[in-house]
Amino acid sequence: MTGARILVVDDDPDMQDVMVMALEAGDYQVCRASNGQEALERVEECVPDLILLDMRMPVMDGWAFSAELRRRYGHQVPVVVCTAAEDAQRRAREVGAVGCLSKPFELEELIHLVESVLPRRWERAGHHP
Repeated sequence: MTGARILVVDDDPDMQDVMVMALEAGDYQVCRASNGQEALERVEECVPDLILLDMRMPVMDGWAFSAELRRRYGHQVPVVVCTAAEDAQRRAREVGAVGCLSKPFELEELIHLVESVLPRRWERAGHHP
């Protein structure tokens, strides 16, 4: 797989599986985490180009994760909020995300959003996935 690296952060294993399957089918390299604390460890390991972030999770939620991510890395890694909350856009603004997806969503929506966020970064960096 030659695609960008994406970190999927969601405490629902079924949601994780579906997102990972769809992204891998689109030739992305995918890492996964079940909460914010685990996600911070994964950021170190897989150096993602994009993070798909659920907000309500045990151990460390999306807000705490985002704050710590920004403290450590600034705004280097774009975040897309994936949440069942009715006010997904507000949640995304709260954590400085580049986009949001309201659950439940269609897999086509997920791929479209990922493609809309990633190509600009990859072209700038001189990568050609």
